[in-house]
Amino acid sequence: MTVTVGIIAYNEEKFIDNILSDVISQDYPHDMIEIILVDAVSGDATAERMKDFAYKYEKDFMAVKICSNPKRIQAAGWNVVLENADGDVIVRVDAHAKIPPDFISANVNVLKSGEMISGGSRPNVSLQDTPFANMLLVAESSMFGSSVSASRRFGGKEDKKYVSSLFHAAYRREVFDAVGGFNELLGRTEDNEIHYRMRLAGYRFCLSGTIHSYQYIRGTLGEMLKQKFHNGLWIGLTVKICPKCLRLYHFVPAAFVLALIFGLILTLAGMFTGFTLLAYPLLLLVSLYILTDLFMSVSASIEAPKKHMVLFMLPIVFFLLHVSYGLGTICGLFRPKPQQVLNESESGRK
Repeated sequence: MTVTVGIIAYNEEKFIDNILSDVISQDYPHDMIEIILVDAVSGDATAERMKDFAYKYEKDFMAVKICSNPKRIQAAGWNVVLENADGDVIVRVDAHAKIPPDFISANVNVLKSGEMISGGSRPNVSLQDTPFANMLLVAESSMFGSSVSASRRFGGKEDKKYVSSLFHAAYRREVFDAVGGFNELLGRTEDNEIHYRMRLAGYRFCLSGTIHSYQYIRGTLGEMLKQKFHNGLWIGLTVKICPKCLRLYHFVPAAFVLALIFGLILTLAGMFTGFTLLAYPLLLLVSLYILTDLFMSVSASIEAPKKHMVLFMLPIVFFLLHVSYGLGTICGLFRPKPQQVLNESESGRK
């Protein structure tokens, strides 16, 4: 099987060399690997790094193609990959990813067994090794701080299971031929939507314990909160385009934030009217959240590979992550036009 590895990037000069180095280290025959690098009109040295890579290694692979994504959004970038791919298998890898040497070969083995879509666990890693960065890694790696997705933690065994979605997946080319490309009206939820169409078409997502990849977390709390807000924003916006491609858990942070807001309103109303019972819903909600937050923080701290005093900040960080994501979702629900948000994002990058 020939394999096309697609990597799209925007201002990723800090990470692009790492993932390209991982591609070079793949144990799958390089003359059967096509690499497509798509730059979204970066303002840093990302495009230059891609060109340098192509100049040095294009003869070592089946092909190395450098493409541009003037629309800048991820969905358009992945469509550029699809338009230029010649491989039997298309592997989607993020610029913020880290893949082991057997990543491609492990995926190909699963696909050769009869599967159409394959992938594996995708735990988080940090580019920095400081106490604060490790605390953020613990928060992002926790189910309470990130996601209930099985693919974040599944692994260590050679068994497999079928899931609704995968990170860094490998697809037989005919899957895209059947369902089409990515929806360019979507920002950060393009994978939710196309995976929904794939499930409707009858394709299954095979999560294999033999496949592993990693995702670098954002380096600062501010960057992480910004990421969570925009992830939530696109959950809210996606409701207007493909509500069925989302799950109930996507809206839990928004429900929590709304409950806090309405609870506060009831409490203030009770203060002005003398009905103190109106404060009880907020008191109950806050009490339950604090207990859950503390329990999950202690559990995450116990499981943390590196113990530091800064782990005491986990309850606050969890709360900030939940509120950021929830506020983003609420804002998305009240934004009328997803295309307007895409246009604003593109203008902000120029």
